[in-house]
Amino acid sequence: MSCRVQRVTRHTQQLLIPRFIPFPRTMDSADLKDELTCSICLNIFRDPVTLRCGHNFCLDCIDRLLGEQDSTGVYKCPACNKIFSERPSPQRNVTLSSIAQRFLSTKPEEEEAMVILCSYCIHSSVPAVKSCLLCEASLCEDHLRVHSKSPEHVLSDPTAAPEITKCSIHKEILKYYCSEDEECICVSCSLVGKHKGHSVDLLPDAAHTMKEQLNDIQENLTKMRDEAENKLQFLQDRKTKLSEKAAEIKRRQTDIIRNIRSQLDLLEIQVVSEISQQEEKASLSLSDLIQQLGKDRDDLSTIIGNIKEIDDMTDPLTILQEGASYFQQVDTNNEKTEEPNIQTVGNLDEGLISEMIHTKIYDIVMGINDDLHCHEATGLSLDSNTASNNVSLSEDFKSASRTDDGQNVYENPGRFTTHAQVLSTKSFSSGRHYWEVETNPTNYWMMGMCYPSIERNGPKSWVGASHKSWGLRREYNRYSMSHGGKVISLPTYSSGHRVRVYLDYEAGRLSFYELCHPLKHLHTFKTTFTEPLHVVFCVWNQSWLRFRS
Repeated sequence: MSCRVQRVTRHTQQLLIPRFIPFPRTMDSADLKDELTCSICLNIFRDPVTLRCGHNFCLDCIDRLLGEQDSTGVYKCPACNKIFSERPSPQRNVTLSSIAQRFLSTKPEEEEAMVILCSYCIHSSVPAVKSCLLCEASLCEDHLRVHSKSPEHVLSDPTAAPEITKCSIHKEILKYYCSEDEECICVSCSLVGKHKGHSVDLLPDAAHTMKEQLNDIQENLTKMRDEAENKLQFLQDRKTKLSEKAAEIKRRQTDIIRNIRSQLDLLEIQVVSEISQQEEKASLSLSDLIQQLGKDRDDLSTIIGNIKEIDDMTDPLTILQEGASYFQQVDTNNEKTEEPNIQTVGNLDEGLISEMIHTKIYDIVMGINDDLHCHEATGLSLDSNTASNNVSLSEDFKSASRTDDGQNVYENPGRFTTHAQVLSTKSFSSGRHYWEVETNPTNYWMMGMCYPSIERNGPKSWVGASHKSWGLRREYNRYSMSHGGKVISLPTYSSGHRVRVYLDYEAGRLSFYELCHPLKHLHTFKTTFTEPLHVVFCVWNQSWLRFRS
């Protein structure tokens, strides 16, 4: 016999089911109500909003609570006590608001429908206190007293559909749970049905196990959610710091560029002034020389005219007397100081101007390095304890060259044995640094950086052959880069004999430049450094490498 439900009399029990469809079938009304209840006012959400921690509250409730926290400057979520550095901005939860409004609109009707009445009190509406799963009937307190107490009559809380607790095949009460098929079954299912021989548990035991598993899942999900929240908070803080850092870098670099521009403007004024002074001085010299040469020209023209007059004379005595005086004037002119070279008079000293520009620009560049906190790696030298036997070091330990004389014959665990390589004594574990290396322009060589843990023998001890070293190689006037055993050929031909290396340890940048005109960027490695870095040289044939000050 099915139970009666207090509602419009002409509606049958089956019509009750569609009224639960708007809500999740896996969640009953009580659970849904709990999910839709504000933890501050303990009422169904009104205009719900969400904090960054994921908890929901009524807009008025959380605004009032945050307003009370304004005086302390410390803002906490009332659900999880998460502290916010500044007053949070709640976000409206449109989905949750829609669900809450639908729940409020259907709640009175649902509560009326869920009042389970006694199946035997047909002349009055008496609420049931228990339902018998075997009889498929609901019982009030009076009918419960006279109901059978035998074990097969299983009692439960009042339910509107007791038939769902019975096996659809055998019409017996579901008492067991088949873990293999994940189904609730009756006794007959376990003995003669399709679940025969399967591992089964009593429903309470299976439910307890299910709860434990769900608790474990909940704990894992909670940890994942907390980790996600921490990562989210970290990224949000990182984003804020990123904007602040970018603004600071923009300001600092703009100041550097403005400083360079102002120094270049001053240099331009100085160069123009120097050229003007040289021009003025050269112009005065040219004017004096022009005036002197003009006078000499006029005097010579006068003498030439007078000589022509003597040439027209016929009296020998006059010719001899007049002509002798001109010989004396010519001798006097020849005895004068040697005239300046007119090819050099009035030249500008471009060398002095170029030196002025070069010196000032060098000072500017050095100042830029200081502003950029990029320091020249002075004092670099090579470690003889790491040099292989076919590497020869200079007396100042600044240069390395290839030799076959066995220079370093005593054994040392830190010495390279397979390849002609050597490390620097100094290592870098922080900061930004640069240095220059001079090479012979034709032969084969390699340079780069490596961890001190690099192997000292075998194929992986070669520069760039493992993930512990990074190398620049030149062979047949062509460059290539190597790291982790991979070689990258560069399209750039070698046209110089000086290389600059730039290291930014924290940023994980290792760059190589060829110092020629114009400057050539060869390659930049980008990684995360985990150990201190040493400079490494590898020489071959008649090649050599040298640290350049």
